[in-house]
Amino acid sequence: MYILGISAYYHDSAAALIKDGKIIAAAQEERFTRKKHDFNFPKNAIEYCLTEGKITASDLSYVAFYDKPLLKFERLLETYLAYAPRGIQSFFMAMPLWLRDKLWIPNMIEKDLGYEGEILFPEHHESHAASAFFPSPYQEAAFLTLDGVGEWTTTSYGVGSGNELKIHGELNFPHSLGLLYSAFTYFTGFKVNSAEYKVMGLAPYGEPKYVQQIYDHILDLKEDGSFKMNMEFFDYCAGLRMTNDKFADLFGGPPRVGETKLTQREMDLARSVQEVTEEVMLRQTRHVHKETGQKNLVLAGGVALNCVGNGRVLREGPFENIWIQPAAGDAGGALGAALYTWHVYLNNPRQADNVKDSQAGSYLGPVYTDAEIEHYLRMNEIVYQKVAPEDLADTVAELIANENVIGWFQGRMEFGPRALGGRSIIGDARSPKMQSIMNLKIKFRESFRPFAPSVLREKVSDYFEMECESPYMLLVADVVKDRRVKMTAEEDALFGIDKLNVPRSDIPAVTHVDYSARIQTVVRETNPMYYDLINAFYKKTGCPVIINTSFNVRGEPIVCRPAEAYKCLMRTHMDYLVIGNYIVAKTQQKPLEQDSDWMKEFELD
Repeated sequence: MYILGISAYYHDSAAALIKDGKIIAAAQEERFTRKKHDFNFPKNAIEYCLTEGKITASDLSYVAFYDKPLLKFERLLETYLAYAPRGIQSFFMAMPLWLRDKLWIPNMIEKDLGYEGEILFPEHHESHAASAFFPSPYQEAAFLTLDGVGEWTTTSYGVGSGNELKIHGELNFPHSLGLLYSAFTYFTGFKVNSAEYKVMGLAPYGEPKYVQQIYDHILDLKEDGSFKMNMEFFDYCAGLRMTNDKFADLFGGPPRVGETKLTQREMDLARSVQEVTEEVMLRQTRHVHKETGQKNLVLAGGVALNCVGNGRVLREGPFENIWIQPAAGDAGGALGAALYTWHVYLNNPRQADNVKDSQAGSYLGPVYTDAEIEHYLRMNEIVYQKVAPEDLADTVAELIANENVIGWFQGRMEFGPRALGGRSIIGDARSPKMQSIMNLKIKFRESFRPFAPSVLREKVSDYFEMECESPYMLLVADVVKDRRVKMTAEEDALFGIDKLNVPRSDIPAVTHVDYSARIQTVVRETNPMYYDLINAFYKKTGCPVIINTSFNVRGEPIVCRPAEAYKCLMRTHMDYLVIGNYIVAKTQQKPLEQDSDWMKEFELD
């Protein structure tokens, strides 16, 4: 039985295909359209999933959409009526998309897929909960879902057991931890629904000087983690902004204009909202543990991408184990909707071994064979070197050890926002200059942004204060003390962004200014090529850690196809592209022509 899950029309549209309960394929629409956070109906992602499954729409038994559009529309109408006549402009802006697309999901699925079967609509947070629990390693676990808003729900918790999901409690709109964080994202000059992670990365440069103001004026937080927000300071219910003038008065002036210089105020605001978010997450997880009595916790929803908060929940919370859906945001809702249909609606059993998840490393996207890659390289007259598979890891490890920056394109593309060794840019974590080089010359992004380490699973505790696995780069831990560099008095006194260029450990390129790192542990079973590469680097250098960042430049989605990987190499100061068993050196290539018609389309003879 094939079930297709779909998410669309908010942000990060995606599709996922399961066969008899097993995950076959999943991908975000943005990877195919090259439009970051593409929210449109995921035609291309659906086509990929069906192709990967070697089926057509007529083979599908069910299609599941990740939320209930009519219930969401009800919330929209009720909210606007509550604030009328204020907000009429945003109401009129929202209506065309609803009346044209969002209210006609069944018709669109039938028309675009040629599908005539049953279409199911689990609730938004049911899809999140299903995406967290059903692929997890646990036969029984508490779940906690936190995001901006679904239909009405913004936070929910409950218990998953076998093939059952039971929601025990929830918080409702407009009181939302996700929207609180997004409000500060907006106010600090970053893009809502796509740049919240920048606020998290900026936080260690600041001081928590606004925490008490947040509690005194805009967030009434209870001991159980429930809260009410003072809507007098926010404009997202009825306006076109996240915050209003009263919010600006509270925090010392108007919002930062995007792309202008960051000031200490933005850093302090980022630190403050991050600390408040972590406190809410800790209180909520303690309450969930008390209410459910479970030893395992699974997380999903956009807030579950806050890996700093996740790390604190793991270290300081009451749960023995936690597992986080790699595509925790709305993209993962497509997978959750499909799994909800299989297990809950159809009552199919589920058996987990409490050790291994069923997400397959989240390597669920397209893959290209060596024959396809070589055809592409030849067709576009790209100079390359073919390397024997058994020599590839050693060859690339040597390049990294010589401080080259590598575009690594191997196997299936990752599902979710993190590059995990399928579509990654990699480099030497020991290099003190590598963070700056990769940020400014390759990613073309803010210099304050930290990079993540990929580390051999068996060596993680030698470098980081962590014993468990972190395969999806969703947990933060500190670098162990004996690897840290002792600061001089002058370095210790540095403030704000001046902290940036001070090496803090023997792996400075992946050590943030607060000695933390967002860790990916790598095992051979899940990604043998990536493991072998890091292991070869370890044998050459004695260091089992490399830099791993997503294979893209600022403002673009992670690369999906060979053409995008080559284009990224040629547009940046990257040194090599390693694609399948082929190495492409940038110095050997012709200069990149203009984008229009610069390359033949990737196609097979």
